[in-house]
Amino acid sequence: MDAIVILPDHIHCIWQLPSGDADFSTRWRLIKRYFSTGVDAALNSKGEKRIWQRRFWEHLIRDEDDWRKHMDYIHYNPVKHGYVSHPGLWPHGSFHRAVERGWYGSDWGKNEPEAIQNLDLE
Repeated sequence: MDAIVILPDHIHCIWQLPSGDADFSTRWRLIKRYFSTGVDAALNSKGEKRIWQRRFWEHLIRDEDDWRKHMDYIHYNPVKHGYVSHPGLWPHGSFHRAVERGWYGSDWGKNEPEAIQNLDLE
């Protein structure tokens, strides 16, 4: 997994599946199921906990530039939604690991990155 951010009402991530394996659906179903077992939440009309959306959107990363834009979008997402003033203050994601890897400076994201200003992946 290259990037992840968990927000109160949604999650974003970039992951690489094994060669020849494109089974995102099973993985998302299992992630949602295992996470939901530890959360006390109201049920919907189908008896499902009202935590997750029933569906997901996938995007195949096309190249290095596309990867970078999605990395930036994911790590900036808590700022975009008004939870923190910069990504380093959000504890529920991979930003700190990306800083340790040298992909970002610790002060990255104090201003919205230009490359993602018109990118909407919600």
